[in-house]
Amino acid sequence: MSQNTINYLIHDRNARGHAQMGWLDSYHTFSFGSFYDPNRMGFRSLRVINDDRIAPGAGFPTHGHRDMEILTYVLEGAVEHKDSLGTGSVIRPGDAQIMSAGTGIAHSEFNPSPTEALHLLQIWILPDEQGLTPRYEQKTFPLEEKRGKLRLIAAKDGRDGAVTIHQDVDLYTSVLEDGDVVNYHVKPNRYAWLQIAQGIATLNGEELRAGDGVQISGEEQLEISTNIGAEILLFDLG
Repeated sequence: MSQNTINYLIHDRNARGHAQMGWLDSYHTFSFGSFYDPNRMGFRSLRVINDDRIAPGAGFPTHGHRDMEILTYVLEGAVEHKDSLGTGSVIRPGDAQIMSAGTGIAHSEFNPSPTEALHLLQIWILPDEQGLTPRYEQKTFPLEEKRGKLRLIAAKDGRDGAVTIHQDVDLYTSVLEDGDVVNYHVKPNRYAWLQIAQGIATLNGEELRAGDGVQISGEEQLEISTNIGAEILLFDLG
């Protein structure tokens, strides 16, 4: 990590945890599993960002969660989701999916393709209260709504067609092409996390690459651009 200005802390992609087990190639932005770094225990309510590549026909067998808001953001391929609520769905690029584990939920995630690899971000956010009723929600956001602009895809109040999350978080995504610029103002007493999902982007003049994350503490005007192409996630956190 490197200090850029008083409000920035860059989490370098090369300092992430790494787990590889044949069918799974996973990079951990924050401490997860056997990877432990006291400086990477999450940021505000954001607890996990795992960058997972899953081989064709492979995946996570049924396992349980409690008291966590779990989002799956697919970058390439598709993931087949099944859970103890009876949900059966396929999540593709452009979809926003959230599972509120609450009092307890079991689910599995598999790559249903026999040939195509799956690339996704698994995001965990601590809920604003424990013991919630488990729930599942999924919506599709067309590329046109994200190209060259920030699109809200998850929010506590579910406004603007976003999926609802049980936490004071607004999650935006954007797909940027050469020459695109998006701006965002982090308000007083708010925080932000910028995750570079794919490509190369520049934040206020600082070049960032896929896997880099930036925690932003305090009011700040953000200018995000690219001259190559990038896909980004921006979390506005209470």
